[in-house]
Order: sequence, then structure tokens, then C-alpha cells
Amino acid sequence: MTKAEEFIHLNTWAVVGESENPEKFGHIITNRLLDAGRKVYPVNPKGGAIGDLQFYTSLSDLPETPEIVDVVVPPAIALQVVEECARLGIKKIWFQPGTRSPEAMARCEELGIDAVNDSCVLVELGKLE
Repeated sequence: MTKAEEFIHLNTWAVVGESENPEKFGHIITNRLLDAGRKVYPVNPKGGAIGDLQFYTSLSDLPETPEIVDVVVPPAIALQVVEECARLGIKKIWFQPGTRSPEAMARCEELGIDAVNDSCVLVELGKLE
């Protein structure tokens, strides 16, 4: 079993890079995770909402620690997300295509964070259907 196949079964997710725009990947990923029965905390520093689901402005604001953080932001911001995860004790990160950087992966390794950087949440969810 790959790391992606293992991680996709986790139940509590934070999606960093959430968007109110239904065409953006953060929005699509959140909806697909919710449809798959996962608990999802959308994170966007600007705030916002999808229907009744309010966005959190940071991982620190979440009411509980997610099992995994899905990163849907540019690589420079992704590195900041890695640091925040380390501070909060979050040990699993999923980097979506376009968010990955050698620096973020190296930092995950230094901090003992397990990371997926070779698959897309949408692809893995599709395999479960």
C-alpha cells in the first residue's frame, strides 16, 4: 500500500488553501472529502465559507488537531504550512500537485512529518468509488 492509499482513509482533514470559488482545487477537494464522509476543516487566512461551512484563518484556530493537512497553496506558502504543522504536532501532510517543493519535503523529513507528494487527493478518492 502506498502512502497516498493509506492517507486517503484518514478521517479528519484540514485543507489549507480553501477557496469560495467552486472552480478552485481547494473548494473541489473539500467537497469531495465531505462527500466521502470525512470531517474537513477549510483554512484560508482571508476567511470565507462554503454554505454553512466556515473557513478557519489558520491551522492554530481549528477546534481539534486534524489527522492530516492537505496543502493547496503555492510552494513558498507550503513551507510555512509545514512549520505550522510541526508547531501543532501534525504529523501527516499531503502536497497537491503544484504545491510541492524540494525545500518543503526536506523540511518535513527534518521535522519527522510524513508527507505525500506524488499523488492527488481527487485521484485517490476516485479509486475508492
